[in-house]
Amino acid sequence: MALARARRRQYTPNYWPGFVDMLSTLLLVVIFLMALFMVTNYIITQAASGKDTMLSRLNRQLSELTELLALERSKGESAEDNLAALQATLMDKDKETQRLTGLLGEASGQTEGAEDRAAALGTKLDEQRKITDDALAKVELLNQQLAALRLQLAALNEALEASEAKDKESQAKIADLGQRLNVALARKVQELARYRSDFFGKLREALGTREDFQVVGDRFLFPSDVLFDTGSADLKPEALPQLDKLAAALKDIETKIPSDIAWVMRVDGHTDINPIVTPQFPSNWELSSARSISVVRYLMQQGISPEHLVAAGFGEFQPIDATTSDEALAKNRRIELKLTER
Repeated sequence: MALARARRRQYTPNYWPGFVDMLSTLLLVVIFLMALFMVTNYIITQAASGKDTMLSRLNRQLSELTELLALERSKGESAEDNLAALQATLMDKDKETQRLTGLLGEASGQTEGAEDRAAALGTKLDEQRKITDDALAKVELLNQQLAALRLQLAALNEALEASEAKDKESQAKIADLGQRLNVALARKVQELARYRSDFFGKLREALGTREDFQVVGDRFLFPSDVLFDTGSADLKPEALPQLDKLAAALKDIETKIPSDIAWVMRVDGHTDINPIVTPQFPSNWELSSARSISVVRYLMQQGISPEHLVAAGFGEFQPIDATTSDEALAKNRRIELKLTER
């Protein structure tokens, strides 16, 4: 009886695990929101790029119509200048005709010796009249050409106005399409995030409470030392039960994610900064890639669809801890699982 009372006095509640879980959950939410923002920003950028391409094509068409309109206006101004020049020439010819007519009248009252001169002046007068008739014909032709150019200018103005109206309509459609795309994208991202959370929950439950298995943001981390021997890309036999649990959790979530959501499980291989130079692996790139491929190949053997698997190697260039301590190097040697959009 006394021993039981002593034990009750020695018991002290430990709130620390609950506090750590609360902080971990808060950190997951913040990192998830950051990832969601980055994905949304990327999609919006792609959509904006498509809208910019369409607007550039419309602007190029407007520029071509404007250049053609300027050319036709230049032709019209040139025709008007030619018409003015011909009219001035016609006025000069009329004056010359009047002068010759006066000379002819004066010559008719002179002696018979001046008749030859009068005949020559009459011939010259006929030539001037012929030139005047030709000039009038050219003026009429220029007037017709000027009228045709004015019709062309009116048609070009109508085409330009129609193109501007079409451009405004296209911009409105693009804005509406972008808004609907953003809404659909946000909905798909939210759905995939929910399935990712369920998957990590099942995976953590299946693997137990090992401290070396961690969820960091939208990624699940396996230490490489658990799966591979040093400098090797062959899976350890004792690692296969852990991968079997991973395959089971992935199979379960694979049947639940709707077919209209394009998703993949990306398996990323990472190494520490210590270089490796062997006939099989000339660098850490090859080692990290080979390890991620080994995991993907094993998951395929367990029945996971290849279209939902991606293998990637990052070498030593994406460390978790940039220091060079043994603990930091061990953290950086890892396999990351990321359920993401395709």
